[in-house]
Amino acid sequence: MRTATYDVVVIGAGPVGENVADRVVRQGLTAAVVERELVGGECSYWACMPTKALLRSEAALRAARHLPGAREAVTRGLDAAAVLARRDSFSSHWEDDGQVSWLQSAGIALYRGHGRIGSPRVVEVSAPDGWTTTLSARHAVVVATGSSALLPDVPGLLQAKPWTSREAAAARAVPERLAVIGGGVVASEMATAFAALGSSVTVLARDGVLPLAEPFAGQRVTESLRKAGVQVLLGAEAGSVKRDGEGTVHITLTSGEQVEADELLVAVGRTPNTQDIGLDSVGLTAGSWLTVDDTLRVVGGDPEALAGRWLYAVGDVNRRVLLTHQGKYQARAVGDAIVARAKGEPVEDGPWGRHTATADERVVPQVVFTEPEVASVGLTAAAAEAAGITIRVVDYDLGAVAGAALHADGYQGQARMVVDEDRKVVVGFTLVGPDVAELLHAATVAIAGEVPLDRLWHAVPAFPTISEVWLRLLEVYGR
Repeated sequence: MRTATYDVVVIGAGPVGENVADRVVRQGLTAAVVERELVGGECSYWACMPTKALLRSEAALRAARHLPGAREAVTRGLDAAAVLARRDSFSSHWEDDGQVSWLQSAGIALYRGHGRIGSPRVVEVSAPDGWTTTLSARHAVVVATGSSALLPDVPGLLQAKPWTSREAAAARAVPERLAVIGGGVVASEMATAFAALGSSVTVLARDGVLPLAEPFAGQRVTESLRKAGVQVLLGAEAGSVKRDGEGTVHITLTSGEQVEADELLVAVGRTPNTQDIGLDSVGLTAGSWLTVDDTLRVVGGDPEALAGRWLYAVGDVNRRVLLTHQGKYQARAVGDAIVARAKGEPVEDGPWGRHTATADERVVPQVVFTEPEVASVGLTAAAAEAAGITIRVVDYDLGAVAGAALHADGYQGQARMVVDEDRKVVVGFTLVGPDVAELLHAATVAIAGEVPLDRLWHAVPAFPTISEVWLRLLEVYGR
């Protein structure tokens, strides 16, 4: 049995846990992180980085094909092997030496193994070599264990050994036929990627494509997928699954229709990685999402065990927003809050305070790297209305902007601005079109800063860029 004491102990060394530890160490505290898999987490090896690497080559090729002069220089399609090799490099070949080196340089201690909360402020680490290390935290324990793919209770599904987002992101070969259960971000992006790499793809989208986005976004992505040869079955639901002795997956829909594939990707949601981290030792339910307050301290549980409010949860596990960049934002707020409390300094826990994650509520940016890209921030029109906001929706044809016409022949897209009519500020913004991802941050700043529409007129977009859509939207809205 080994023992050690730190100011802060973080369970989970993904980007969220790393950022918490870095934040507190930079301000004079000591920190240790516990990781049972690869340092760097889901985003580095099985999500953000490898999936976007899979998608980028086709996006570049598509852009060239929409420009005369460049189009004529394109003489062949994608080289799947080269795309997979580039993906491997962005996943660091599933080795975490570089991330471990960074932890060491930052002065953060790393303990490899499975971390469990054993008692108040104590984390027990079971290492692969059989050793157990007991880590005591003077000020805080932070749960940053992320989430895993949810597998629905469909007869035969588990026995068929389906892909989750991990297997899709790390695929060693391109299947001839790929079926996808789900219509959300992961399902849409992976359908886009594997169709471009040569798979015959079928998407079973029970709730539609991108059902949480503005309706026009899902419609445009659906049309594009179908144009690329993807069979999109809206409203389709898997009733049972079976993989035969030759490896073929047979999916029987609730309608009775049959779908066959060589591989099946399930992308219907996430479940928290909290099943075996000792939550029961402090009166919380194993396997549950963790509820937090405005400064991301865990609420509930055993009041005596959690006396002093020493337990925090950041990233996916608190279910506020399941996005890496938002988890890192939470990590910065948590790190600063822990330091403030440790030093007896005031905690700014009001809206937009330094120690709160206010943006989680209404200023969450997200890009879906499909064709076309979908970039959004804030509330959809439906969500704003449901929140009781009096809104006006302003739409504009993105292809009618001069910069878009220059960007690509036949550019097609749409922009939507959702305005709070009482406060005259933007509360939602969605862009759909080629290469709109880099336009999103302007909208994020406008919403987070609650910039009045009258002031936005003075933010003049450069001509000829696609950002001129801001001027066009304001013109449609009127002064």
